[in-house]
Amino acid sequence: MASQGPSRRQLLQAIACASLASTAPGFSRWAYGFAETDPQHLHHGPTSHARANAAYEPRFFSPTEYRTIGILAELILPRTSSKTLAGQHSISAASHKTVPRPEDAGATDAGVDEFIDFMVSEHAALQPIFRNGLVWLDQASGSAQHFTSLPPADQKSLLDRLAYKSKFRAEDKIGQTFFALMRKYTVMGFYTSRIGIESLDYPGLRFYATSPVAPSDGSLQPMGA
Repeated sequence: MASQGPSRRQLLQAIACASLASTAPGFSRWAYGFAETDPQHLHHGPTSHARANAAYEPRFFSPTEYRTIGILAELILPRTSSKTLAGQHSISAASHKTVPRPEDAGATDAGVDEFIDFMVSEHAALQPIFRNGLVWLDQASGSAQHFTSLPPADQKSLLDRLAYKSKFRAEDKIGQTFFALMRKYTVMGFYTSRIGIESLDYPGLRFYATSPVAPSDGSLQPMGA
């Protein structure tokens, strides 16, 4: 799990927004974490349209754009046990063919790229910001001509210009606006996914064979004690 998670307010806002995506078919990795779970089939995950398809077909982004979105999401939330949500960008070297522990999962494991594509496809106001931001990112990549062609160190350097106010440049405004939304929706997609809220140890996901009751020996301390 990341060393810092979303605040309660941010999580509630994300849940309300992500509930729209939970009703849509087509996801292959992203699964809404607050969907109902059948206690008799816990190992099969939540009752959801997710994972019903072998491959996700982007609704808005071109294949090249969609690949960039996936790389950016993984740079923001990589698969590692010591990831942080903002500013520390590193490409995970781990293979995504295996299923990680929730606390080690990254954006790719949670299908954040699928979530972002769906959300952008459903909100026209986001579309020019994301599309213009991706164009800006490629243009700012210089002779590489495409952000994904840059060496990891150069990708990090470019994203640092967009992530840290101390490194902001006036000419980077389009990129800054895009990257701020990219981070917001990466966090939203991850922490509303099944694997994301499991990484938070969210109590609502626990299944109890019997209803938990307060101990009769008086050992339960009042809150704030």
